Amino acid sequence: MLILAAMLVHDPTTVDRQGGDVGPQYRSVIFYHTGGQRAAAEQSLKRAQTHFNGPIVTSIEPLKAFYQATDYHQDFYNRNTDAPYCKFVITPKLEQLHLKAKGE
Repeated sequence: MLILAAMLVHDPTTVDRQGGDVGPQYRSVIFYHTGGQRAAAEQSLKRAQTHFNGPIVTSIEPLKAFYQATDYHQDFYNRNTDAPYCKFVITPKLEQLHLKAKGE
């Protein structure tokens, strides 16, 4: 159920893209700290692949550095729910995700 719900939010078969946003900064990637996290990510992608026609292009890479988002980006959606992108792109996806999670 979680994989199917996540498909409403992001398509991991598209390279460098999330919806209408395009570029390498929108690539699909899972970062890991430990070998256990890497193995869990690899197993998750294998299970998820059964739900997609095209190959999943999400890469799995070691975390080299973490950069804290600027204050402006912290909790962005909750502080900007009336912004056009939030209202017309994010909110509908979240509503679909909540419905799927409830099993409706």
